[in-house]
Amino acid sequence: MSTRLPAQIVKELLSYLRDPKSRLTLVGPPLMQLLIFSYAVTLDVNNVDLVVLDEDAGRGSHELIQRLQGAGFVNELSFVDDAHALAAAIDRREALAALHFPADFSRELAAGRPAVAQVVLDGRRANAAQITLGYLSAIAADTGAELARRGSGSAAPRTELRHWFNPNLIYRWFVVPSLSGILAMLISLLVTSLSIARERELGTFDQLLVSPATPLEIVIGKTVPALIIGSVLGTVMILAGVLLFRIPFTGSGVWLLGGLMLFILSMVGIGLMLSSICRTQQQAILGTFSIGVPLVLISGFATPVENMPDWLQLIAQASPLKYYLVIVRGSFLKALPSTDLLANMWPMLLIALVTLSSAVVIVKRNLQ
Repeated sequence: MSTRLPAQIVKELLSYLRDPKSRLTLVGPPLMQLLIFSYAVTLDVNNVDLVVLDEDAGRGSHELIQRLQGAGFVNELSFVDDAHALAAAIDRREALAALHFPADFSRELAAGRPAVAQVVLDGRRANAAQITLGYLSAIAADTGAELARRGSGSAAPRTELRHWFNPNLIYRWFVVPSLSGILAMLISLLVTSLSIARERELGTFDQLLVSPATPLEIVIGKTVPALIIGSVLGTVMILAGVLLFRIPFTGSGVWLLGGLMLFILSMVGIGLMLSSICRTQQQAILGTFSIGVPLVLISGFATPVENMPDWLQLIAQASPLKYYLVIVRGSFLKALPSTDLLANMWPMLLIALVTLSSAVVIVKRNLQ
C-alpha cells in the first residue's frame, strides 16, 4: 500500500495537470465566474424610472419629489397628467414604479393628519419593485419627519439606523465569500464525478479490476487529488475576495482553511458516489449539475433556510454547502467564534464519512 497509494495519487494529479484543456477548465472558468458573478449578482436596484402624478402641487409633494430627484437610485423621473397615463407608463414598462399624490396631500400633512400617497409597482418585476418600495418608504418617512420638525419648531423623534458587520450594506461583501464556496463545490463535484467515469470510457478501469489495489486505496487515490485541487481553488478565491475586492477578513484563516478542507472532502465524497454509479462522462456531467443546483438552492445562499418549508429544511441539513456558507461568511464579516465554527464543521465531517464510505462500498461492488 505504501507504494500503490502514492502512485495512484500521482497518476490522478498528472491526468489533470498534463492535459492543457483540463488545466484551463480547472483554473479559467472558476476565476472568470467569480469576477462576473461578483459584479452581476446583486439585489441592489439602480437606474429606476419613476412616474409621478401630482394632483396636489403643494409643499409636501414638492418636498418629496425634490428628494426623489436627488436620490441615487433614480434614473429618470417623469410627470403625467392623469391616472390613465400613469397606468399606461407601467403597462408599457416605461417605469418600474409610479407615485400618485392626491389633491389633499399637503393639506392633510399641514393639519398633522396622516397624508397618504399611492405607490403603483410593476408586479412583473416583483423583486426589484419590492426593493424600490423600500427605498421610497425610507425617503417618505425621512421627509415626513423633516416636515413635522419644521412645523412644530422642535426636534421630532427620529431613529438612528446602524448596520452591524456591513455598515454600508455593500452587497459584494455578502456575495463574494458565498461564491467562493459555490464555485469550489462545483469544481470538486466535477473533478471527482468524472474520475471513475473517465476511466470506464478509456478502458483503464478494467486494469483496476485485475490490480492488487483495494477499493479503499482506489477511493483514497481519487480523493486526495480532488481535495488538493478544490482546496487550492477555494483558497485562491478567498484571497481574491480579500485582495481584489477588498472585503474585510475578521476571522481566523486557520479555522477557515480547516472548514474549507472539510467542505471539499464532503463534496468529493458525493462526487465519488456519483462517479461510481455513472457509466459515461456525459452522465457524470449531467449528474453534477443535477446535484449541484439543488444544493445551491437549499444552502441559504439566496434565501434563508428558515423561510423554506419544514420538509425542505430537513433536506437542507444534508447539504455541506449550507454549513460552509455560515463558516465563510462569518469568518469574513464577524469573526465567528470557535464554538460556532465547530458546530458547522462536524456535520460536514459526518457527511464526508458517510459519502466516502458509500463510495468504497460501490467501488468494491464494481470490482467484484
